[in-house]
Amino acid sequence: MNIVILTGAGISAESGLGTFRSSGGLWEKFKIEDVATPMAWKKNPQLVLNFYNERRKQCKLAKPNKAHLALAELANYHNVSIITQNIDDLHERAGSRNITHLHGEILKAKTSELTREYYHIEKDIKLGDFNNGKQLRPHVVWFGEAVPEMDNAEEIAVTADLFIVIGTSLNVYPAANLINHIKKDCPLILIDPNELNIENSNARIIKVNATVGVPLLVKELIPQKKRD
Repeated sequence: MNIVILTGAGISAESGLGTFRSSGGLWEKFKIEDVATPMAWKKNPQLVLNFYNERRKQCKLAKPNKAHLALAELANYHNVSIITQNIDDLHERAGSRNITHLHGEILKAKTSELTREYYHIEKDIKLGDFNNGKQLRPHVVWFGEAVPEMDNAEEIAVTADLFIVIGTSLNVYPAANLINHIKKDCPLILIDPNELNIENSNARIIKVNATVGVPLLVKELIPQKKRD
């Protein structure tokens, strides 16, 4: 079975990585326009670099949780593709493959919005870190920028025999629009403790945190004979 999974900040929050929109989230400490837009980069690149350098450090300290590990286990029994809005590498470190990062990857850098040439980094990016004469910036998709992997994600969504949404409010576009690209008869499962406004007769909502709901769902999806 082809299982396509869309993950959001909620799955990584349980590994200690701050979310943007929840109470106490990152956007309460920083203004979007100051750290996450092309204009912010032009206006104050040092502030932007400081913000993402700190996020990179947090990412490296975080560890995959039970939800990440359960999704990696699921791939032993089904064809699993993960589309994530998260810029961390927790899915990879849990053992998952076939991962599409819609909003970039914090452990990579690039020199412009449009380039698809990325550089793996472990340390801070500093002003004066150049490649081919251009300043390195975080490989993240900022507000107001195109989402280069969106077309690929839509093609993956169409292949789903089951589509699972984990830890996202479905309020961030264009990612939230992926559920409109699945087949009409494709079952849709959403795992999130918050209220979700979803209009889909095939939808099943599991209103718990990812570390609780994902392992339980994965147990359901593993064939009985394999469990035995």
